[in-house]
Amino acid sequence: MFSQLIKAFAEKENVTEKLKSDNPMLWVQKMNNIRNRAMEIVDSEVIFV
Repeated sequence: MFSQLIKAFAEKENVTEKLKSDNPMLWVQKMNNIRNRAMEIVDSEVIFV
């Protein structure tokens, strides 16, 4: 579930390998944001239910 959410968010927000090569710091910021949101969703739906 976690990896599926990350893939879906990254595709939706256009976080691609091209962005990673063009602007690595922006890519890291966006991926950290995506991972944090995915973790919150997984925690709320799987762990805390």
